[in-house]
Amino acid sequence: MSEELFKSMAQCIIDGDSDLAVELAQKAIAAGVDPLKAITDGFVKGVNQVGEAFACGEAFLPELVMAGEAMKAAVETLEPEMQRRGAERQVYGKVVLATVEGDIHEIGKTLVGTMLSASGFKCYDLGVDVAAAKIIAKVKEVDADIVALSALLTTTMVKQREVIEALDKEGLRKKVKVMVGGAPVTREWVQRIEADGYSEDAIGAVAAAKQLMGAA
Repeated sequence: MSEELFKSMAQCIIDGDSDLAVELAQKAIAAGVDPLKAITDGFVKGVNQVGEAFACGEAFLPELVMAGEAMKAAVETLEPEMQRRGAERQVYGKVVLATVEGDIHEIGKTLVGTMLSASGFKCYDLGVDVAAAKIIAKVKEVDADIVALSALLTTTMVKQREVIEALDKEGLRKKVKVMVGGAPVTREWVQRIEADGYSEDAIGAVAAAKQLMGAA
């Protein structure tokens, strides 16, 4: 029974079917399936498959977005049952996520947040056009491990550097890893601003974040 259910869970993520993901999560709860097991043996396998297909160019951004949304819906449905059982999902680390000041691009950042959450990170998404001071305040408030900064414009990329400098000034730089991303961001830029990680897409961001937390 569980094996079939887990297969269906993985498949509904691959299909990006949020309604079915919720239905199967409810079914798992009703059948007394461990919610953690439902996530790791069911839904996450679907996320991984879509991620691999995306990396190979066999799946595209809309599929990735839908898979992320379905995963989010499944986890939200299972969350109360996990709390009831006192089951804590393994959390790799806490990530403060933002599109930098002056930049209002949302999709890429939101997708990174969804995929990080689905993969076991606790995410705090501050939205778009976020000033460095606000990012630093959130880092302190939640005791973040990673700051992930998105910039889609060459004119706003410099704000990524500003956040790194602000972390340095606050004495947080040694403790907090910084990941950057966005269309104009290159490896050369990452080295120049001394960021710790970089990714071109949401799947790569998950891999980079796990690496930074020593969990790759």
